Amino acid sequence: MLSNLDLKLLVIDLDNTLYAADNGVFSRMDEKMITYIQRELDVGRDEADVLRVKYWKQYGSTLKGLMAHHGHEAEPFLFEAHDVNAHELLSPHPELHKALKSLSVRKVIHTNGTTEHAETILEALGIRDCFDVIYDIRFNQYTPKPCADTLLQLFEAEKVSAPKVLVIDDMENNLNSAKQTGAKTAWVHPTAQNVAHKWDYAATSFLGLLAT
Repeated sequence: MLSNLDLKLLVIDLDNTLYAADNGVFSRMDEKMITYIQRELDVGRDEADVLRVKYWKQYGSTLKGLMAHHGHEAEPFLFEAHDVNAHELLSPHPELHKALKSLSVRKVIHTNGTTEHAETILEALGIRDCFDVIYDIRFNQYTPKPCADTLLQLFEAEKVSAPKVLVIDDMENNLNSAKQTGAKTAWVHPTAQNVAHKWDYAATSFLGLLAT
């Protein structure tokens, strides 16, 4: 499907989009964040978890809330939160590699995580060579998705106009930002084919999206 579209760029989310959400990577990151908040703010585990979720919902990332309300520096949190040994949970995916390689359009990763985390995930899946650039949380001064301005900066860096871009993500808020820029949108989510949606394309998995 994607190979037939008049596109110049695919902007692809990493976690829970390129790979399924139930393999343990995200749960490990959640636990790392909870441990960090417990220690640094001297609160109990339950309160730490509440703050983790609250800041994520309010700001798009837990990190942004810690920076805004507690004056925390970004890098120590990012290092600890992404230290999850993802290679223990993920393995090479030849079918995904073949599908990505079949798309001649330029492909980049856009993630609220770090470049180092993205590199680890892509290497574990055996698909690092399928992507030209990784745009991480540092790209726009630790501003997380959803953010239309960050996307516009990304498009400018890639020297491409929004209508020639397809943004692929599992989070509808992130796709709303993409839609605001004028980019095309694709939603990857387990419920994508069972509920009404407003995106240009939708599938229950990334591979499913390529096959539609």
